[in-house]
Amino acid sequence: MSAPAAPSNVRAPRWVAVLATLTVLSALVLGLAACGQAAAPAASARDAAGEPIDEPVASAGGNQGKGQLDGDSGGTPLADLAERKIVKTGELTLQVPSVSAAVGELRAVALQLDGYVSDSRTGGEHDPATVTLRIPAERFDEALSRLRGMAGEVRVEATKDEDVTSSIVDLEARIRNLQASEEQYRVLLGRAQKIDDILAVQSRLDEVRGQIEQLSAQLKQLNGLATLSTITVTLLPASTPVEDAAQGWDPSSTLGNAVAALVSAGQALADVGIWLLIVGLPILLVLAVVAWLALRFRPLARRLAGSPRPTPPADH
Repeated sequence: MSAPAAPSNVRAPRWVAVLATLTVLSALVLGLAACGQAAAPAASARDAAGEPIDEPVASAGGNQGKGQLDGDSGGTPLADLAERKIVKTGELTLQVPSVSAAVGELRAVALQLDGYVSDSRTGGEHDPATVTLRIPAERFDEALSRLRGMAGEVRVEATKDEDVTSSIVDLEARIRNLQASEEQYRVLLGRAQKIDDILAVQSRLDEVRGQIEQLSAQLKQLNGLATLSTITVTLLPASTPVEDAAQGWDPSSTLGNAVAALVSAGQALADVGIWLLIVGLPILLVLAVVAWLALRFRPLARRLAGSPRPTPPADH
């Protein structure tokens, strides 16, 4: 007998069909993703109206250009560092041979460094003097070096640097906002019809104008302090050996010490007198009574001691 022939319509297992379907779907998803990535740059180069937008050209080094602009302060651009507003102040105390000559030298130094003397308080030749110099900020260190080289001795020196950049930026922003409000109030003032509305808008306009002037004055002051540094110099006259010896002697202190010693001695004597009065007087009275009694009964004692004793009778 011959074997039966296999049927021609044998079906494949179900999992083969499922696998084929998943493969086709995966290929479609990958194709759509690739098309989207290819079209993204072209779409980003146009705005909503379909017009092309100029984009910055990326450097070959990626973030290398940013690293070249950044300084060592954690990403702060060097250009910003150069535009920082720093208020520099200094204080010096100099002991000089001649106060008047030193004041003249300070004025000359200020003029040579394109500055000026903003305040000066001087007295006699042997009195201290205080001179305040305003020197351009970029020549601050040079001014300190010149002052250290003056005839005399530097007794005290102190400097301070204060960054006011943020304060200046804040003041400028507030002034701009107030100026914009001022313009709006001016427009409202031109449109106002009623007297009450005109007065209200004018009052608010005057208030805003006052704030602008106040902030502008503060901004001008900060810019001035940052542009011109301030150095306050105190001049002390040099002391002589006689003055040094006289400084160690204080007559009032000596007189006070002498009076204190006298008071202490008087207090000690008073304490002794009190002790004698309270304790010594009763003791002296007792001793006096004892002495009086001894003197009173001394003759009687002598008589008793000198009288003959009676002799006993003789025996018969």
